[in-house]
Amino acid sequence: MEYLAFIFYGLIQGLTEFIPVSSTAHLKIISLLIGIDDPGSSLSAILQFGSVLALIWYFRNDFLKLRIQASKNIYYLLHKRLLRSILIGSIPIIFLGGIIKLLVPYFFEDILRSNLSIALISLLMAIFMYIADISKTGSKNLKDHNYSDSLLIGFSQAFAIVPGFSRSGITISTALISGWDRADAAKFSFLLGIPAIFLAAIVELISSYNDFLLLNFPPLMFGLFSTFLSSLLAIKYLLKYLSSNGLKLFIIYRVVFGIVILLNL
Repeated sequence: MEYLAFIFYGLIQGLTEFIPVSSTAHLKIISLLIGIDDPGSSLSAILQFGSVLALIWYFRNDFLKLRIQASKNIYYLLHKRLLRSILIGSIPIIFLGGIIKLLVPYFFEDILRSNLSIALISLLMAIFMYIADISKTGSKNLKDHNYSDSLLIGFSQAFAIVPGFSRSGITISTALISGWDRADAAKFSFLLGIPAIFLAAIVELISSYNDFLLLNFPPLMFGLFSTFLSSLLAIKYLLKYLSSNGLKLFIIYRVVFGIVILLNL
């Protein structure tokens, strides 16, 4: 039974990490609705490593190209616009998210992880995503954008440390409002997620290390593998979906999700 539970947690983590609906909120709420234990911060943190590995694997060819070109010019990576953008966009979540969460971990665990907080944030995110969805499609992309755009998206990403916001949801929406092309907005969000998700998992793990020691290793590996596979599916199909569709489907879902939680308080 424990193996099945960890596989289930991995599926939810992998799918909802990249679909703009909040993975942490779904791990907690769905577990509650179907009557199994809330996985908690420690397990959520470990499963996030599966999502990071999926991102690295999915974009492996992009990284390989950078490595090959870097061998021709030792300073190539340092001067790449995209790499600098990812580094700049990661600054806010490192300083704002990481420091706050390490200093006041119980505030996030006890208050902002509550069902009421998750429901209200889900509804607020639906409004924000709607504004992004009706915004005029821009021409900014991975090759043509300003570093100020990266920093703005990075600041929005810092809100994702609060359960219910959704890292992909808030970064994609911010990019769209800033005038990004839909497909590249999603791709930049995912690339920005590599350092962000990794660092978030490390911080979560540090703050809940004692709980982590109680986890059983074999079922945890099944959960990680489940997260890896479901993350790959989510990345692949969401990039394809957003290329020709908007956020309406996810907006409706977030409204329904928030209302269902409120009705069950």
